[in-house]
Amino acid sequence: MDKLLALNMFVETVRCGGYSAAARKLGVATSSVTRQVAALEAELGAALLNRSTRHSSPTEAGQAYFENALAILDALEAADNAIADRDGTARGRMRISVPVEFGRRVIAPRLGRLLDRHPELEVSLNLSDTMTDLFKDRVDLAVRLGTTVFNDELICKPIGHFERWIVASPEYLQRTAHPEYPQDLLEHACLRFDYGNAHKNWLFRHGDEAITVDVRGRLQSNNADILRERALAGEGVAMLADWLVAEDVRQGRLTRILPAYDVNPGTADSSINVLYLPNHRGSTRVKAFVDFLDETWRSITWR
Repeated sequence: MDKLLALNMFVETVRCGGYSAAARKLGVATSSVTRQVAALEAELGAALLNRSTRHSSPTEAGQAYFENALAILDALEAADNAIADRDGTARGRMRISVPVEFGRRVIAPRLGRLLDRHPELEVSLNLSDTMTDLFKDRVDLAVRLGTTVFNDELICKPIGHFERWIVASPEYLQRTAHPEYPQDLLEHACLRFDYGNAHKNWLFRHGDEAITVDVRGRLQSNNADILRERALAGEGVAMLADWLVAEDVRQGRLTRILPAYDVNPGTADSSINVLYLPNHRGSTRVKAFVDFLDETWRSITWR
């Protein structure tokens, strides 16, 4: 048995929740994954996974082994990275997690610049709006928008800030009264981003004035572009990031409402941060991406 290969396959099985999903992620046959995990269990003399028809979860022993296996694989990768970074050249594979629409609209169209600048660098770009666990998911760095939960296990590099705009289509505004004050939104269909239990209110600030509006609307979504599409279709008023709707506003497809106010969902902020694990401190690959994103953001103007 190739112990390192077996560890990788076991870790991916736990992360993906099953053999088939792990096999797809690794690009191998499902039988290869099941065989390697079975060999690992036989060597250890312990069951590592609880198996069902569609899902596998770690046993108590399997969870402890999973965490130790992650530490081993992470230490090995750190050793490889140290060698790869020895001459200051960004090389090798870098796994990056970014929010879906930010990745599609801001990063992906400009990613060629990064790859052209660093010809030995490989990028695996994962688009996800979930809060990726950098350690368990073995992600080199993640881009976070808005309020970020910091802890001692992560290094945070601030990149900049964006704005959230209140927008609606001209057609919608022709059918309704144009909001002149934040409280006017109580009379409108508001398209709301689903933040879970938090940030149900829209907070408006103008100078020293702060106004909280408990907006109402029949549509919520955890995907910002769905809200954008419904706003374009004239179905309501949305609060969306400037980088998502600036072109629509420029082209007249959407109208910005209440531009004198700064707006955010509740107490959330609008920062852009890059997060990475301490063992990537000094990594030329991480620095290459941070510099690329910083340069990209500084070059973009929304007005």
